[in-house]
Amino acid sequence: MELDVHNKEAILLSDYPDFSQLGYQVIQELGRNQKEGRITYLANIQNSNYKVVIKEFSFAHTSVDWSGLKPYEREMEILRRLDHPRIPRYVDSFATPKSFYLVQEYKNAPSLGLQRNFNLEQIKQISLSILEILVYLQQLDEPIIHRDIKPENILVDDQLNAYLVDFDLAQIQSAKITVSTLAAGTPGFIPPEEQLGYSLTQASDLYSLGVTLICLLTNTRAVDIAKLIDDRDRFNFQKLLPRLNPRFKSWLMKMVEPKPKYRYANAAVALEDIKSIEVSDTATAIETLIAAVKFRKQTTMLGLAMMAMFAVATTTLILSQQGGVAQQLQQSSQCQGCDF
Repeated sequence: MELDVHNKEAILLSDYPDFSQLGYQVIQELGRNQKEGRITYLANIQNSNYKVVIKEFSFAHTSVDWSGLKPYEREMEILRRLDHPRIPRYVDSFATPKSFYLVQEYKNAPSLGLQRNFNLEQIKQISLSILEILVYLQQLDEPIIHRDIKPENILVDDQLNAYLVDFDLAQIQSAKITVSTLAAGTPGFIPPEEQLGYSLTQASDLYSLGVTLICLLTNTRAVDIAKLIDDRDRFNFQKLLPRLNPRFKSWLMKMVEPKPKYRYANAAVALEDIKSIEVSDTATAIETLIAAVKFRKQTTMLGLAMMAMFAVATTTLILSQQGGVAQQLQQSSQCQGCDF
């Protein structure tokens, strides 16, 4: 029986590429995109516990696109420029006669594409974490636009730290379109300006992030996001989230404005704005508390006023009584010896 188990493991391992000559041992397959000819593996660097991700690009499915680069060439070029703790760093690359392989740092965090439930405060924390990454990308000497922000391309660990992956569609903001203006990315997450062939701006990734957050808030899968878009091409999800703070709703709707000029100009502005916004709709509770405080103040003031009036009335009464007694005593003194 034990022999059968080992044989089964041997068969499973034989399905994976052998990178032992290059110093990597594949552990398991993490995912694949059959249409694009991409497979992602988890591997160990031999003789260590250091894990890496090996991304396979099939030459049969790879061609030069609008940027003049093949996807793996662009991703490798972009990753070499980056140094951020929440962007898996470039480690290595190599090729075989059939495929190109890109090796990256492994982050032990599942993607948001998996069915996971977060409360409103946790979603705000994830928002902050992603925006911090976008601020870094947008403040580089040559700003970078990711172009494919969606739940599957964001990893989140147990501490709610977000990691941004898959830069194969990313571009340097100043790069010129040389071949085609066709939009790339995931339907529903592509900003309208890209679909119309206009230049991308730092507000473009904010649209995709806004759509991603709507997925999280409404527990909607990425493939079903079109169900939340109305006939005017605007997102209509507010009725699904009655507990969401109106200010946060406004912030989110500004993120997914169809026209870039009505969105936040960049991630830094959006980040600064969201920091002071409560996610849960606590307005009613706050208003009730304020009303109670005001009522208490009014009651206290009324009580003090009544006490003051009572004190004045009491003093007046005492003084008037004292005056009457004094007058009576004076009259009594004056009338002593008088005959009536």
